[in-house]
Amino acid sequence: MALWIQAQQLQGDALHQMQSLYGQHFPIEVRHYLAQWLEAQPWDAIDLENQQDEFKAKRLLDGLIQELQRKAEHQMGEDGFLLKIKLGHYATQLKSSYDPCPLELVRCVKHILYTEQRLVQEASNASSPGSGPVDGTPQRYQQINQTFEELRVMTHDTENDLRKLQHSQEYFIIQYQESLRIQAQLSSLASIPPAERVQRESGLQSRKSTLEAWLTREANTLQKYRQELAEKHQRTLALLRKQQTVIVDDELIQWKRRQQLTGNGGPSEGGLDILQAWCEKLADMIWQNRQQIRRVEHLTQQLPIPGPTEELLTELNATVTDIISALVTSTFIIEKQPPQVLKTQTKFSATVRLLVGGKLNVHMNPPQVKATIVSEQQAKALLKNENTRNESSGEILNNNCVMEYHQTTGTLSAHFRTMSLKRIKRSDRRGAESVTEEKFTVLFESQFSVGGNELVFHVKTLSLPVVVIVHGSQDNNATATVLWDNAFSEPGRVPFVVPDKVLWPQLCEALNMKYKSEVQSDRGLSEDNLVFLAQKAFSSSSNNPEDYCNMTITWSQFNRESLPGRNFTFWQWFDGVIELMKKHLKSHWNDGAILGFLNKQQAQDMLMSKPNGTFLLRFSDSEIGGITIAWVAENPNKAERMVWNLMPFTTKDFSIRSLADRISDLNHLLFLYPNQPKEEVFSRYCTPPNCMHVFSCRQKCHQIIVYTEGEFDLEETMDMARQVEEFLRQPMETQWSGQQS
Repeated sequence: MALWIQAQQLQGDALHQMQSLYGQHFPIEVRHYLAQWLEAQPWDAIDLENQQDEFKAKRLLDGLIQELQRKAEHQMGEDGFLLKIKLGHYATQLKSSYDPCPLELVRCVKHILYTEQRLVQEASNASSPGSGPVDGTPQRYQQINQTFEELRVMTHDTENDLRKLQHSQEYFIIQYQESLRIQAQLSSLASIPPAERVQRESGLQSRKSTLEAWLTREANTLQKYRQELAEKHQRTLALLRKQQTVIVDDELIQWKRRQQLTGNGGPSEGGLDILQAWCEKLADMIWQNRQQIRRVEHLTQQLPIPGPTEELLTELNATVTDIISALVTSTFIIEKQPPQVLKTQTKFSATVRLLVGGKLNVHMNPPQVKATIVSEQQAKALLKNENTRNESSGEILNNNCVMEYHQTTGTLSAHFRTMSLKRIKRSDRRGAESVTEEKFTVLFESQFSVGGNELVFHVKTLSLPVVVIVHGSQDNNATATVLWDNAFSEPGRVPFVVPDKVLWPQLCEALNMKYKSEVQSDRGLSEDNLVFLAQKAFSSSSNNPEDYCNMTITWSQFNRESLPGRNFTFWQWFDGVIELMKKHLKSHWNDGAILGFLNKQQAQDMLMSKPNGTFLLRFSDSEIGGITIAWVAENPNKAERMVWNLMPFTTKDFSIRSLADRISDLNHLLFLYPNQPKEEVFSRYCTPPNCMHVFSCRQKCHQIIVYTEGEFDLEETMDMARQVEEFLRQPMETQWSGQQS
């Protein structure tokens, strides 16, 4: 409700903008009487492009209707009676409007709340120009808003000058016509008597001379006015171009970069509403100046006066057309990218949006957008404006979509919901390249006109690189290509050039981002974890993080060359860890129960100083997506202690029985490293006794076969296995029951 209180304090143009948000689609009375309820709802938690969120939207719609009805029922008195009827009517109206499409209600309310917040922030900034950012508004946002205010004043000033010029020219034409009338009168004097002719001719000649002198002076003045106005337009267009560069080449490019990093698990790129508001302001001001320049051109055609103005106007017209063209073509963007790992014969979606579509009334004749998949080489040719319109590298089904205008938010977008890549044509590969290293892109194209077909635009935009696969087994390597591209591509690159090698800390940042996102955890990769990964990537034994700061890792080291002694790459091993964690061990990682990134020697050094029965969990070096339990215990054949390692558990194992249950089964595991009783850590994740399934002793023994990764002693291992089997035969408080599923 705090926002609504502030919104009611708006004045002038800001108040008018706020009021224009409301209408039959969402009455302002609903906003007023349900202010607190509206601001408390989780509108941002709903993805407008996800049809599965429609149920959440329906609940919000039902809640809104109930709140309106409840508010109506509590109205008392004469005025309350009228309000009761009104609110009841609004409840019926909103239900009728949004029941078939509850996501549209969410779109509408999100737009209203966001715009109110922006207007309140802008008003706060304007009221305290000497202060720093208000309400968390970045300094650069304030600068953009200040520049818009400067442009508004300049455009208003040239509009006033244009009116003055028009009035002066109209008066000049009247006086010029008067001079022509005097000349006609002088010409007609030949037909009258000489005495009268001389008297009248003298007066007319005097008036003619005076008028011609005025016309000469006024013509020079008009030319000066035109010149000054053209120079003012030059300054306005220069500032408009500068502002457009800031918004399109800086802010919008940054948004696109954030969007790209979300593909690696980065934070949300943020909404486009503020960018659209800026782009629409730009479009509005550019169009106003364009119309002013066209009016000046019309005035010069009406009254040609020799001078440099005509050439200057031609230059201004070309400049303003160039600016509006650049704005339109650069604001045709992909709001929701197609999946970057694209499997053939599988449905996928994407959304394109024109940020200035509503302001330029493009929706009056809704344009159609076409999607085509093109290769890296074809993408390069497109950016060079070479003719490749008929070329594609595959066939996309359902690849045409009409842009829809959403009245409530003023957005013009096309949502492709059921596209499918039917086939793909691959290029010839070179050297060690595989199909999962080949990059394609989805090209979106459209054509539309503005200003009553005054300007026609052919717009196109390329998606982020996509890797096409035909089988799920290719997903791992395709994801590596996408991750490397998203992390290390530069803005404005030639498609789709990325460095072959990067600094290790850069890769660490990308791996940490991906890991936290996939595992859905705030606990990322620690410095020790990253040192372990560096040791694995570089086959190094150094424990000093600084040793790796200036080292570079190549693409081949990342996901082309197998790790020493293994049949998998660094990325394949790391991705296996991610898959295991996100599917089965997420909670244990968040609890800090899994150390994970340790080698066998590190585990042994840590455990040997702890009491028998102390154990830890580490990722297997020898198996993708495996985790093993290492624990310290007595060696029954020798008078010494040693560290034992279980065979690694994988996703397949945990789909049968959870990690917590497996640890609970093993009574010789007592303390999670360094000294936590295992019950404190794992008991809450264990299956209740009446739900547990029993395994036969042989099955259970098979699950916990001990191995020692290298120094394999058959006699010791068999002896340990016999002891474990004997242990499993002992009576327990909770008996296993059931069969292995």
